[in-house]
Amino acid sequence: MARTDGERADRVDAGLRLMAVHAHPDDESSKGAATMARYVAEGHDVMVVTCTGGEAGSVLNPAMDRPEVHENMTMLRREEMARAAKILGVQHRWLGFIDSGLPEGDPPPPLPEDCFANIPIEEPVRRLVQVMREFRPHVVITYDENGGYPHPDHIRCHEVSMAAYDAVADAERYPDEGEPWQPLKLYYSHGFSRAKFEAFHEALTSRGLESPYDEWLKNWDSDRPDVMERVTTQVPCGDYFEVRDDALRAHATQIDPNSRWFAVPLDLQREVWPTEEYELVRSLVDTTLPEDDLFAGVRERVTT
Repeated sequence: MARTDGERADRVDAGLRLMAVHAHPDDESSKGAATMARYVAEGHDVMVVTCTGGEAGSVLNPAMDRPEVHENMTMLRREEMARAAKILGVQHRWLGFIDSGLPEGDPPPPLPEDCFANIPIEEPVRRLVQVMREFRPHVVITYDENGGYPHPDHIRCHEVSMAAYDAVADAERYPDEGEPWQPLKLYYSHGFSRAKFEAFHEALTSRGLESPYDEWLKNWDSDRPDVMERVTTQVPCGDYFEVRDDALRAHATQIDPNSRWFAVPLDLQREVWPTEEYELVRSLVDTTLPEDDLFAGVRERVTT
């Protein structure tokens, strides 16, 4: 049985480091934000690495859909990311690549020549290796091979993260980018879970509340596997859902405060699904699955 946040806080050893690698600003707040806020509160160092500036993102908040917003998207997304990082309490680094955008059409148009998904992979791998050797994470989180969803930047983020994870400890790779460092665990975060949405839908409707997931669940591809089939690790982090939501709202161009992101009351979320989910992919430490802690096994290795 997973321990509660309070029970786990009693056995925390400070000084561990977690890195989450994301494609765009706002991804860090919609994927694993409560987990990061919890580990920060427990005294650990957390860094978010954002691969692109998010310049090609659409304005998804009607209140922000104004000409001056579109004209200053690059600057605004940097400001939003800075606010979100401050709310979460995390360190932040930009890798500095250009958002590829999400091509639409049949066939879709070609990606911009100089965008993140199109440039040779060696340069973003080099930059990420440098940041990893500087920060020296014990645990790294990235996307799975599908990118969580098939955005070209998310898929490239997976490719770059895996290549950098493999290279960072090799003294012969990128010798000018700092002293080699060996992370001890690598996790994937995944896309949306049908099981989670079903749990929220049933909890809302059983209380006579409107569910935002009815149409979504009706249209869900029944042949699509649920990501929960791959999950190995559920981190209790319900005490930090408010922090997560505040970080989301900081990305005002991307997050409509009246959207389904905020449709489920926080007390109901804590009752029905108080965790965030991950898949353990690589580990150099002993751990027992399922886990309730990304640092399981790492604590013992680092403190002995």
